[in-house]
Amino acid sequence: MKGKLSNLWAKDSTKSVMASLISIVIGMVVGGIIILIVGLGNSNLGLSGALEGIRLVFGGLFSTGRNAAGQLTFGFNPTSVGNMLFRATPLILTGLSVAVAFKTGLFNIGAPGQYLMGTAVSLMLALGIPSETVPTWLIWVIAFVGGSLAGALWGCIPGLVKAFLNINEVLACIMTNWIAANLVTWIFDGSDFRNLVENTKSGYIYKTTYNGVQTAKLGLDKLFPNSQVNGGIIIAIVIAILIYILMNKTTLGYELKACGANRHAARYAGIADKRNIVLSMAIAGALSGAAASLYYLSGNTEFFWSTYQTLPATGFNGIPVALLAASNPIAVIFTGCFMSMLDIVGLQMTNLTAYNEYITDVIIAVIVYLSAFSLVIKMLLNGRKKHKIPAEEEPKTAAADPLPDKGTAEGKGGDGV
Repeated sequence: MKGKLSNLWAKDSTKSVMASLISIVIGMVVGGIIILIVGLGNSNLGLSGALEGIRLVFGGLFSTGRNAAGQLTFGFNPTSVGNMLFRATPLILTGLSVAVAFKTGLFNIGAPGQYLMGTAVSLMLALGIPSETVPTWLIWVIAFVGGSLAGALWGCIPGLVKAFLNINEVLACIMTNWIAANLVTWIFDGSDFRNLVENTKSGYIYKTTYNGVQTAKLGLDKLFPNSQVNGGIIIAIVIAILIYILMNKTTLGYELKACGANRHAARYAGIADKRNIVLSMAIAGALSGAAASLYYLSGNTEFFWSTYQTLPATGFNGIPVALLAASNPIAVIFTGCFMSMLDIVGLQMTNLTAYNEYITDVIIAVIVYLSAFSLVIKMLLNGRKKHKIPAEEEPKTAAADPLPDKGTAEGKGGDGV
């Protein structure tokens, strides 16, 4: 048993998981300390309010409100869990987008732009195809595929300039992000998809429930009543499993990772490095586009297009999701749910205490910084390796070796003649 545990600990994947867990724990502890300091410095909160805030940080997902005595109560909260799964859906897919690029040696900071292009195309298809003549389920499929393809095409742009012009993909992604932001604003500014029914929401696009095109619940609404959850979380998990199979069990995945490890060595080995660079960015873009499609085709959310001044945070939040998961597609599922849980915790703190939800942003920021130093944490876990060779394993000296037999091939120069 002890030998099995030592073998498990020696694995690099185990060290990666431990580094991520340590980052999460330190981030949560730092958040708790900040809450305590803020609470003690605020006369309206005091020590009791600070302790309530700390309890919510660690268990806010399971908070059921306050009882008659005004005390916080905890238990299984299906509404919060369902909302967490709904919010985790786009985070899982944008995390996969960043993770795939990481695996192939690229940094996909263009996920926000790809997310925006997926949003625009999926909404235009979902709202533009007449549901009176085309079945709503078919419109949904067309809109989802269209949004994914739009993200893939937008991801190809930095991939192409990286592969053929050797321009850094980070610079190319930043430019395509802001081009996408202004392009989407221009497209919707002159479209018929603006919400003109509710005069106060003229800067918003209609929800897809406007013509009955929304993601099926698949029975999840019965498991998590009064929540926004739908079948999108199942689709995201299936996609994560498929990406894992692609990257670890197929020749294409091997070629993509080989290009990421050493582009020039991969080309020398006969792998088409330029094609694989473009393909990896296309896959990453498709995943970001799919994230936007699932989020806005849910029918729960509205897209605000008017004078788009900021990039969607979901695209950037895929970076810490991928870092915490060590770019493992299966681990991305859990880290995406964890980041979504912190969002729910922030809302609970706003609703149940005098704190605001930005406390959880501090926690996320600490976790992100620590996850960026995951290699350092892994080195600390490994400790200093002793390079001294044990005595029983020391190689024999040349003097101690018997002389080769002159009648053998080795004694005649090793040419075997």
